[in-house]
Amino acid sequence: MPRAVLVVVLALLGTLTACGSDDPETGPVVSLTFNVRQDQDSDTTHSATLGCPGKTPRDRDACAALEVVAPKVFEPVPVDQACTMIFGGPETATVTGTFAEDEVDASFNRANGCEIVRWKQIEPVLSLLKLA
Repeated sequence: MPRAVLVVVLALLGTLTACGSDDPETGPVVSLTFNVRQDQDSDTTHSATLGCPGKTPRDRDACAALEVVAPKVFEPVPVDQACTMIFGGPETATVTGTFAEDEVDASFNRANGCEIVRWKQIEPVLSLLKLA
């Protein structure tokens, strides 16, 4: 085999192996528990656990939706952030677990404009998990 062809073949093999695989062991570790309450006085908490890349189509869709907003969505609103004083609803949610090997312990609500933005970012995931 001519040397130039061998170099091209080796380069292509290197590119293909760099693409990774669908094996969950090689991807980021994602194991999250979502808890949603309709209001503070509710005794009922709706819960779901999500592991990515997901085994069902619904879970894979939720993982894809989560990948769009995470990990930034797990960060709380900065204390010095000016937020509109708009009440968006009494719902609350917590997310705990691991995302890309980082511990997650996030709370969501709709108490003001900043929190409503965060809620809207995580809401597609909650909807796919049948929690919103």
